[in-house]
Amino acid sequence: MRILHIVSTERDHPATVRRISLRLSGAWMADALWDSPHVSALVRERRIGPLLRAGRTARGMRQADLGLLIGYSASAVSRLESGRCKDDFAKMRAAAVAVGMPSRVLAAVLGVTESLPARVAGTADRRDEEDPVRRRSLLTASLAAVPTALLVGVDDALASIPTTAGPATSADVVRLLGRARTLYDVGDHARLAAAMPNLLATAHTAVQQATDEAVLTRLAACYDLCTQTLSKLGKYGAARSAADRATVYAHQSGSPLAQAASARMLGIVLRHQGQGSIAQRITLEAAGRVEQTGLRTSEQAATYAQMLCTCAYTAAGVEDRGTAIELMRSARSAAARIPTSRTDTRAFKVTPASVALYEVGVHWALGDAGAAVHAGRDLASRHFDTSERRGRFHTDMARAWWLWDKPDQTIVALMNALREAPAEVRNRPSMRALTRDLARRRPRAVGVKDLVRAVGI
Repeated sequence: MRILHIVSTERDHPATVRRISLRLSGAWMADALWDSPHVSALVRERRIGPLLRAGRTARGMRQADLGLLIGYSASAVSRLESGRCKDDFAKMRAAAVAVGMPSRVLAAVLGVTESLPARVAGTADRRDEEDPVRRRSLLTASLAAVPTALLVGVDDALASIPTTAGPATSADVVRLLGRARTLYDVGDHARLAAAMPNLLATAHTAVQQATDEAVLTRLAACYDLCTQTLSKLGKYGAARSAADRATVYAHQSGSPLAQAASARMLGIVLRHQGQGSIAQRITLEAAGRVEQTGLRTSEQAATYAQMLCTCAYTAAGVEDRGTAIELMRSARSAAARIPTSRTDTRAFKVTPASVALYEVGVHWALGDAGAAVHAGRDLASRHFDTSERRGRFHTDMARAWWLWDKPDQTIVALMNALREAPAEVRNRPSMRALTRDLARRRPRAVGVKDLVRAVGI
């Protein structure tokens, strides 16, 4: 990406760009800077400006050179380095990437992690996994800007088999996975992306060291969550890599429920990649394997009902209306027989409300706006127990209203989603695209300007 940017600007600034290219070719020798005591001190003091200056000077770049690379003026770079633009996360992220600041350092200095963590292959520092309720976030104003930088660490983990240098147990995996799921549920994608490499590394290490057979199931679950997160952020290539690993480890575990969960996530990725027919086959086969368990436990029954919902949505995506409607009917019947509790720990918390929300999506995918709105007529935020699900309820209703060409209702739904779970609108490419489309086609609609500002477009 950096090389492409340089090439694209060479025509206008040939001498400068060639000079920067030469400097960048040997710049990575300065990477030791980021592990230095000086950098550690700046991170603890949350001083990103001096960090950017240190990275720039280590690479022999002037402020004008850095500005050219990231598309800003030299004076803008000066303001960044002096700390006068500390709330402009987009500029800070762009500058950090250009000077080679590792994602772990960027995460730490922005307050995403409490300390400067070790590399994935080194000794795991789990302090960045603390309870998110007790942690401070500086990312609320621009949730869509920072995760891209933080996902570099996830890409690194998916490019190899990450491990920790120290021991790891199945209990460690359970603890870290639980915290990661909490981050997902509250829509904190930045901290989740920062935590993901260590979660995957700990799970792999636990598999190597543990005698507990269930640890393979948990490793698959870690990759399922990674897939789910990447898909939500629109990173479908990386999500496919994570889904493939989840599928392998789920089959190695021998658990039909783990296999179903991983097949579901793989199906979602395939659907986004335009391979709906393959996705439909994979999810239907997985649902059949769950059905063969006899559905004797609530976990088996919930997994089966969830798989039916996923299969229905996938069928709708390939315009198989009959199958989609029949599967939704079966899902409603299956969900009605499942006892619900806000304290249960099942991987799939299936309720009549969650099934109804899937029905909204199924009718939307079939292009039937009226049926989609009708399916969600009795739903409300109180029916969903996590911020992510409450936000998703409103965004799904927004899609249905927009399909029906009802801009006022669409705007209300998106603003409700922003109140419940800002990341569901700001971080999801489909919701950002809907907001842009709304602003382009109905620029005079009441509240559209406020919506555009809130989403950060």
